[in-house]
Amino acid sequence: MLKQARPRFDPANIPDDLCAIGTELITMLPGDWRSERPIVDRDKCVKCATCWLLCPVQCVVEMPAWFDISYDSCKGCGICATECPQGAIAMIIETED
Repeated sequence: MLKQARPRFDPANIPDDLCAIGTELITMLPGDWRSERPIVDRDKCVKCATCWLLCPVQCVVEMPAWFDISYDSCKGCGICATECPQGAIAMIIETED
């Protein structure tokens, strides 16, 4: 029988004050941690739906004459602003409200 090279791991040797242990679940939406947010210029939007098709979290919502953004689920990736053929979406720095 082969002998083990090192002794087995003993969790009793780890100090319990290294870091705080999560004790409760905190639900976060993507909109809680974004650094930039898209703003739609309603005059420029022609409702081509490019932003709606390419949004990875599907936060673009259809309004009667334009598309708008649901900020609860928007993660601020900027794909909508980059791909908008009309330039109707601009990214601005997120501020504390």
